[in-house]
Amino acid sequence: MLELIYGKREVLHLTLQDPVLGEAISHIGHISRAVEPDLFVSLIQSIISQQISKKAAETVWNRFSARCGVVTPDTVLAFSKEEIAQCGMSKRKASYLLGLANAIYNGELELKRLPSLHDEEVIQSLCKQPGVGRWTAEMMLIFSLSRPDIVSFSDLGIRRGMMRLYGLDSLSKEEFMEYRMRYSPYGSVASLYLWEIAGNETM
Repeated sequence: MLELIYGKREVLHLTLQDPVLGEAISHIGHISRAVEPDLFVSLIQSIISQQISKKAAETVWNRFSARCGVVTPDTVLAFSKEEIAQCGMSKRKASYLLGLANAIYNGELELKRLPSLHDEEVIQSLCKQPGVGRWTAEMMLIFSLSRPDIVSFSDLGIRRGMMRLYGLDSLSKEEFMEYRMRYSPYGSVASLYLWEIAGNETM
């Protein structure tokens, strides 16, 4: 299994720039998160994960991938919207998966170009597809392209983690950006810890 790679350099930088986060990193320890090198699979997984729990997303993905066998644009297009929805998702979400597969099959979206683009260019390219918003694109940047400096304001867990870490009752976009700038250029590592903090009631 491929993992998001980070080490002492990233941890030291985050600790020096933000001692509060650094203390949390020391308390939590190293976090292992898988990376999906297949860009199409990564996008499909992100769309499936939209607005549902991690556990529910894993269940739907397992059903969907079992139905497809190997998840490619060709195998996805072999099923109807109704058949895909039977895996445990809404028909709207199923239509997004079919639309994405069709865009790639027809050459409208060239995934092989994405690694050569800057982060914002990747986001803008992907957001042209129905069902692919900024959050979905940002998750692919982290967990497929291994981009090092992604902190998603669109992610509720990230915002919740920040609020818990810094003892905040609310978090404005301006406050978010102030913290986010501290983490650069290793925002993706900070994101791993903010997710962990958000789900840890003892932090």
